[in-house]
Amino acid sequence: MRVLIQLRPSPDVVAAVADPATATPAAADVAARLPGVALDEGYTPVALPRPVPTGRDADPLSMDQELDFSLAASDATVLVRGEISDRDFGARLSLLSSARSDVVGVFSDPVIETCPTCGGDPPVGDWRDVGHLLKVADLRAEGLDGDGVPLAVLDTGINAKHVTQVMGEQIKIDAKNSWNPTGVKGKPGEFKVDHGTMCAFDAMIAAPKASVIDIPLLRSQRRGGSALDGLLSDAVAAFAHLRTVLDALPQDSKRLVVSNSWGSFSPAWDFPVGQPGNYSDNAAHPFNVAVASLERAGADVLFAAGNCGRDCRDGRCAYPDRPIVGANSHPSVLSIGGVDVRNERVGYSSQGPGRLSRRKPDICAYTHFSGSKAFGDGEPDSGTSAACPVAAGVVAAIRTKWPVSKLSPAQLRTFIQRTADDRADAGFDFDYGFGILDVMGVLQALQRRAKRVS
Repeated sequence: MRVLIQLRPSPDVVAAVADPATATPAAADVAARLPGVALDEGYTPVALPRPVPTGRDADPLSMDQELDFSLAASDATVLVRGEISDRDFGARLSLLSSARSDVVGVFSDPVIETCPTCGGDPPVGDWRDVGHLLKVADLRAEGLDGDGVPLAVLDTGINAKHVTQVMGEQIKIDAKNSWNPTGVKGKPGEFKVDHGTMCAFDAMIAAPKASVIDIPLLRSQRRGGSALDGLLSDAVAAFAHLRTVLDALPQDSKRLVVSNSWGSFSPAWDFPVGQPGNYSDNAAHPFNVAVASLERAGADVLFAAGNCGRDCRDGRCAYPDRPIVGANSHPSVLSIGGVDVRNERVGYSSQGPGRLSRRKPDICAYTHFSGSKAFGDGEPDSGTSAACPVAAGVVAAIRTKWPVSKLSPAQLRTFIQRTADDRADAGFDFDYGFGILDVMGVLQALQRRAKRVS
């Protein structure tokens, strides 16, 4: 089984891994001679910040509280990747933990996959209808078009030429801050037309001037992998990279929007719920810590809720209930369900409760419309895969004039939740979350806030 191994090496090693300006030590230099582990020497070690409670009498072991995150050499740990044989797995795991005092934990490294839709229903409306519902004209009138806002699309890579041809507007690829996982070849904005191209197109509906960071997370080159899946360990590394991008931005204009239209579909690749290495239900899993850390540093993180809705489940859905798992259900992210342009929930949109946070999805955004043509003429941009970047584009548009110094990610999430168009039971429900994204409601709430602050 593939695993992430969390180590606490010497502070000098931690500092070298955590500092983007230095050459990162190789996996073998950090984790040589781990008993029972076939170390992946191609995986660059990643520094994981330590969660630090902010309250005076806080529980130092609880993730269910307000946290800061420290990358200081005395606090951070280091992650490496490897495989442990399925034969006598429990015994091998115990041997590893007992043989090395610097082993902090061993965690699952599940397969992650894109969230396309099930079924073959034709599109409902087109991307211009979505733009109308998102009040794009009003956004542009306010100067909210994403200009200068870093927008990271973690997916299969982007074909910028295709996006520009279909939309008729030039997409801005931020090549400097784009990043490839180990073994993935290709230049930012030059990947084949696929799921990631759809996501970039859909984000541009509301934020055509955003600076798009291309992270082809799901272009896995691992043995046995397909072209549309990856490993969670690569997502940990991607979020660590984005932390360096965010930290390099000026304090008064800091902002970063991160769109994730992927997730884990099967518990078969995970440790059992309750086992310390579990991902789906464990806020202390390294990737869930990385998500919380990036949000705390100032990023708006969005995840697709998934396509395991009870009316039209994706064939890969293997969780018998509560299919919004892991980071897709994290309390620090916006988890996005899907509706069509008639404001009707699409049958494949996953319902809550979520696993890390029960109140998921947060909101719904638009999907199943004719848009990018990434999968051919007549095929819709669909799934919560489309709904997530549609919402991410709105967040990027808002960030044009509302950097983190004026509005934290948690505050913006609250505005989006409180102004959503309630569609089902009064208040929150597990079908629509707080409701459908209401752009004018958010803008009016922000305007009221600006008046109070001035």
